[in-house]
Amino acid sequence: MITMRPTDLAREHGISTQAVRNYERDGFIPPAERTHSGYRIYTELHAAALRAFLALVAAYGHAAGGRIMTSIHDDALDAALAVIDQGHSQLLRDRETLASVREAVDHLTAASGAVQDRSGGSDTRSVGELAHQLRVTPATLRKWEATGILAPARDPATGYRVYRANDIRDAELAHLLRRGGYPLEHISAVVQQIRTAGGTDALSGALDDWHRKVTARGIAMLDAATPLSRYLHMRNRTAEHGS
Repeated sequence: MITMRPTDLAREHGISTQAVRNYERDGFIPPAERTHSGYRIYTELHAAALRAFLALVAAYGHAAGGRIMTSIHDDALDAALAVIDQGHSQLLRDRETLASVREAVDHLTAASGAVQDRSGGSDTRSVGELAHQLRVTPATLRKWEATGILAPARDPATGYRVYRANDIRDAELAHLLRRGGYPLEHISAVVQQIRTAGGTDALSGALDDWHRKVTARGIAMLDAATPLSRYLHMRNRTAEHGS
């Protein structure tokens, strides 16, 4: 069995030895054995776990990558796979939203906004329904409204917010750009451009940038599958041999 030091694992990825220790502490890689002097001893299994975790971070983000690895180490493979499924589902949703927004750009002069609600249900949403659809909180939607991103109508009988097709489109776009790292002020300006059928240069640039990010994330997910699969097989073999 090949043994390694924390510096050996860290050097491969250009990270600090403290980061390696932190990943062990957080359960992202298996616990290390110790020498009589208390020094950590890592093996190829730990190296494979670290490769898998860092690839998952690039594909799904630090939090999701961590959940995947800790679920594996808790022998909860289905939970780990569910996180992966959620990541792919979100990526698909982003692709669909991009297509929807690009359709909106092509029909900016149409009074209706031209983007069809892809959810297949009612033409309107309550604040709770729209928040559930986007997987955000109602408070987030109210914050977007305060910054001018959303402008829902009010039910005259109840005073409750009513989100119509154009509002849903704007919310989808805001959610997309927010995940792309754009500030609320920028998103508000982009949404206003759609509403007023004004210039689309900023919108097109933002969509092109997010399209590149979506493509890069999809490739990262493909890349992460290999080291994760290798780690799972190595972990199973190690368990079978009891070493």
